Amino acid sequence: MSAKAEHYDVIRKPVITEKATMASEANTVVFEVAIDSNKPMIKEAVEALFGVKVKAVNTSITKGKAKRFRGQLGRRNNVKKAYVTLEEGNTIDVTTGL
Repeated sequence: MSAKAEHYDVIRKPVITEKATMASEANTVVFEVAIDSNKPMIKEAVEALFGVKVKAVNTSITKGKAKRFRGQLGRRNNVKKAYVTLEEGNTIDVTTGL
């Protein structure tokens, strides 16, 4: 399969946190994805880019926080995360990069 540019637009970067590391033990990988992407798009992108079979995709949107920057009130962007569960025997090593 060829990795198209649209797939890289859907999947922004892997999320490497304590919670994401715990999820990886259950054959799940966490990615930050485009806010307007949907589950079938995410599934297709992961299967094309990494050559694995996806079992399920769960998504969550984290609302951006209000933060101060040099005294000015600013707002962080909303972030969409995808928890991608892989079929048995498939793995993605997110530490190596794309």
